[in-house]
Amino acid sequence: MADVKEARVPDIGGSAVPVIEIMVKVGDRVEKDQSLVTLESDKATMEVPAPFAGVIKELKVKVGDEVDEGHVIALVEAEGDAPAAAAAKAEAPKAEAPKAAAPQAAAPAPAPAAAKAASASKSSGPVNVTVPDIGGKPVPIIELMVKVGDTVTKDQSLMTLESDKATMDIPAPAAGVIKELKVKVGDEVNDGDLIAVLEGEGGDAADASPAPAAEKPAAAQADAPKRDAAPAPAAATEAPVGGAPRTPPVSFDASVIMPGNAPYASPAIRAFARELGVDVAQVKGSGRGGRIQREDISGYVKQVMTSGVSTSAGGSVAAGGGLSLLPWPKIDFSKFGEVEEKPLGRIPKISAANLARNWAMIPHVTQFEDADITELEAFRKKLGEENKDVKVSPLVFQIKAVVAALKKFPQFNASLDAAGETLTLKKYFNVGIAVDTPDGLVVPVIRDADKKGLLELAAELSEISKKARDKKLTAADMQGGCFSISSLGGIGGTAFTPIVNAPEVAILGVSKAAMKPVWNGKEFAPRLILPLSLSYDHRVIDGALAARFAVFLATQLGDIRRLLL
Repeated sequence: MADVKEARVPDIGGSAVPVIEIMVKVGDRVEKDQSLVTLESDKATMEVPAPFAGVIKELKVKVGDEVDEGHVIALVEAEGDAPAAAAAKAEAPKAEAPKAAAPQAAAPAPAPAAAKAASASKSSGPVNVTVPDIGGKPVPIIELMVKVGDTVTKDQSLMTLESDKATMDIPAPAAGVIKELKVKVGDEVNDGDLIAVLEGEGGDAADASPAPAAEKPAAAQADAPKRDAAPAPAAATEAPVGGAPRTPPVSFDASVIMPGNAPYASPAIRAFARELGVDVAQVKGSGRGGRIQREDISGYVKQVMTSGVSTSAGGSVAAGGGLSLLPWPKIDFSKFGEVEEKPLGRIPKISAANLARNWAMIPHVTQFEDADITELEAFRKKLGEENKDVKVSPLVFQIKAVVAALKKFPQFNASLDAAGETLTLKKYFNVGIAVDTPDGLVVPVIRDADKKGLLELAAELSEISKKARDKKLTAADMQGGCFSISSLGGIGGTAFTPIVNAPEVAILGVSKAAMKPVWNGKEFAPRLILPLSLSYDHRVIDGALAARFAVFLATQLGDIRRLLL
């Protein structure tokens, strides 16, 4: 008789990691090693496999939950392998005991190696960057994030590796300048392979040097029979964040094909699909065994934009069965003159799909308003003179004014679900700021803007803007926004129509302020006028409410005393 067993999270490094995707539901039959859920840390995405075959009786987690090693994720009614599992469980302590002793035996070895690496780092000499312990199987490189000549900081991601079960970033072991890249996209690498050489900048970055990793194979070789005897898979799924390699037990076995209705796609492909709003279950894979490739996702998005195919179970590009658009025109431009072709960058590609979806699915309306910021600008300049260590930009005042308006009109601080039926009103105030970078537009988020003063906001805005331009933003830096501001005041323009950043319901566009003659009841006086463009989702916000919001916002900016309330 089958019994109900617990499927638990394996060793993932000792820190809580959020669940980003649940790949099964109650009642599903799963095979051994079939992926149940996907977890994602700052450095890697990993799938947790079923430890045995059976039927899902209960799910103990949901998307967004944070889990750690040993956390129960599901109850599975096992199918007839209870005796074998019991035997494996009985043997497990025998297999684990020698493994526990191995680190103690090897413990003294890293000290001289670390000292040697530290000496090399502090002398600003070359630092070899090698692949940490990834489980002993070749893994392909899918992305290079740096080029020769780039300056990198310690722990900055240099490249991304991808197996069938996980993606991982390889961090820089020290700060410095990339002198040589030893690999290219598509190359397969393994533990200890030399992938780059950087000129170190000194400091204490050498604790992640390759020296300890070079000593790892001996310990790994000694442990190999023990790992083979253990019931859990033995290959690594997560690159070490801080440098010291470890061997989590989730397998890299490329031969495992997910059965049933679960789409066969790696975590990196799933993450790419989520960025574009694509349900991978609707994409047909062109890879081996039906595996979904990056090109399959991109091709699906192109199909959606031309034919109106639904992008998820909860919504489609357009109501009424699609937009019935004409095919995109194919033209040989070289017939008319000299041309040059260059690939669209990664950020513009992602932005294009998101913007097209938002424009097609959200009924946009834009409300225009002018704000008299004469007094505000005088106060801003004075504040800047008194606090020369921080740049007090007009955007800081705009953030404060937006927060006040969101509190006054909570309908703007909300998100509408994909079905267009449920509105989630948020009690927190996180403001997204569009930042122009050499690679394209990104929108990092200033969190809890209501709890911060002008100078604190100014410092955080400068920091996150620099982080964006230096390509150091993480996924967490761009999540959780309630309302976005796109300011083009430093460039020019009198008005524009910004596109709402779904799932938000409104966005503020700010153009360049200009001196204009304004009638004060007696005469025309020169006043500094700031043009505002408020785009909003007409399903959630009507014109009257939008006008009141824009007028209130302009009033806040026109009287700086109100911003201090």
